[in-house]
Amino acid sequence: MAEQKFIRTCSIWRALGVVGDFATLLILESIWQGARRFSEIQTRTGMLKALVSGRLKQLIANGLLVKVAYSETPKRYDYRMTEKCMELYWTALMMLRWEKKWSSGQEKTSVQLTHKVCGHVFDPVPSCGHCEKEIFARDVTWDEGPGVGWMAPSYSRRRQGEGRQNVAECTSLFHEIAMVTGDRWAGLILRSVFTRLRKFDEIRKDTGIATNILSDRLNQLVDNGFLYTHAYQDAPTRYEYRLTDRSWDYYPVLLMLLQWGDKWYASPEGPPLLLNHTPCGHELTPTVNCSHCGGAIRAGDVAYELSTVAEKPAKVFAE
Repeated sequence: MAEQKFIRTCSIWRALGVVGDFATLLILESIWQGARRFSEIQTRTGMLKALVSGRLKQLIANGLLVKVAYSETPKRYDYRMTEKCMELYWTALMMLRWEKKWSSGQEKTSVQLTHKVCGHVFDPVPSCGHCEKEIFARDVTWDEGPGVGWMAPSYSRRRQGEGRQNVAECTSLFHEIAMVTGDRWAGLILRSVFTRLRKFDEIRKDTGIATNILSDRLNQLVDNGFLYTHAYQDAPTRYEYRLTDRSWDYYPVLLMLLQWGDKWYASPEGPPLLLNHTPCGHELTPTVNCSHCGGAIRAGDVAYELSTVAEKPAKVFAE
């Protein structure tokens, strides 16, 4: 009998199992921007009908969307967000935050956010719910939580390039970072390196990713500036993988996915991971706050305005 491999329980892993897919992220973004009908979603994403239809069915099955009939003859539906979907909004804001700083798109579509509560243009700031200071990855420590354990990895097969064929034609505001978050392997690898697992075998054991896929994704993350290699042994030469500034700024995305996964997919015993904010010494409950007034951001309290500026050609996450 083949040996069953297990990996550490992780709310990020569970969250990525639902939304760690490029096509899914573009569909959710289009709905966050106001698209409700199938034709609107397809136009905004630039994806094939069959792919959009399949992902919408998965989102409904996972409890993120519901179908609401707006026409009986012929039967037509709107796709509406559930509370579960709305609570991914902070993850989306952190992706926008990363994209604004690091995206290299040739025709870069940027967004200006206005906080309706204070009336000012703002940047979303990942903040500690206790001291309200900005969260930096180096200021966060972690311990095992009551829900820690081991689970069997169950990775469905998705083609890595699904949904990316017409990316230049879509209206996504964070298509570059969606290529990382939308590849579950990449997200899981970065999660491991953030917990100081830097060697190939350590990452493989932590994630349960097949050796060939792990090697491929590590090379891609290095090529695209998220990791760099550091020799820790000379004879023979051995390398470990370390985070770049692009990855340090990606940490809030993982943090918000962790919080979302803790709420919707943690075990009854509690979260598998407990975070501590070193500057204030309290357990970390992350929020996303307005850079102007400091208030917590809610989806209904944000207005946005789009603009397009010319930039240097994009370095796309490799197919």
